[in-house]
Amino acid sequence: MPAQSLADRLATLGLRLTAETINDLVDLATKKRWSPTELLEHIAGTEEKDRARRSLERRLHRSRLGRFNSMSNFDWDWPEVIDRDAVESALRLDFLEQNKNVVLVAPQGLGKTMIAQNIANQAILDGHSVVFTTAAQLLLDLGAQDSSRGLDRRLRHYCSRTGLLVIDEIGYLSYDNRNADLLFQVVSRRYERRSLVLTTNLAFSDWPTIFPNAACTTALIDRVIHHSEIIAIKGESYRRREAETTKRPRSSKKAA
Repeated sequence: MPAQSLADRLATLGLRLTAETINDLVDLATKKRWSPTELLEHIAGTEEKDRARRSLERRLHRSRLGRFNSMSNFDWDWPEVIDRDAVESALRLDFLEQNKNVVLVAPQGLGKTMIAQNIANQAILDGHSVVFTTAAQLLLDLGAQDSSRGLDRRLRHYCSRTGLLVIDEIGYLSYDNRNADLLFQVVSRRYERRSLVLTTNLAFSDWPTIFPNAACTTALIDRVIHHSEIIAIKGESYRRREAETTKRPRSSKKAA
């Protein structure tokens, strides 16, 4: 059988890497004098690794996580208040086993988004389907659906088909009643079924300012905090410190 015809059949069977490297594989097997069992073990091993790689790439792409800083760059000594054990437990994904939530509460510039991104990345590496989005992006997507069927499809995407949903930046904008209802639907559909990671710059007592006229705000907060690990981070903005550190040498240079 011609090698090209064999490659096509292997590709049809889903053995993509073997199909792409069939000629090199035959040469290698001949050179090393592999037995049929050894050849099959090699094919199985390389296909498993290739499928794991492609699965990871798909999960990363679908997550919309993008680039982020590793926790190895996180300055644990900068925040005035931070529960490091709780953060590291979240990074180990301990909360996922019981479908709990993680809520990171901190002013701007203290690394809550960075922590959330690293939690999302670890979940992807562990084989979970993840979506990382801001509250504004999530509500814009849901609000743009012009039919109940389209809205239900997007809600299933965020609630049923996504193992871990990370919603960043709740509290930076105010939303009308419809957006409050949409967020409530997302939280309710995932409640006690699938985990959420949320970041917010506001204490829960201030959440009514995000949805000033919404009747569902109290119920929304109740579902968010029930079965949740609330991690509060306090201190001055890390980004502001970086900006001031960068500014000082420039000022000294001008003075010189």
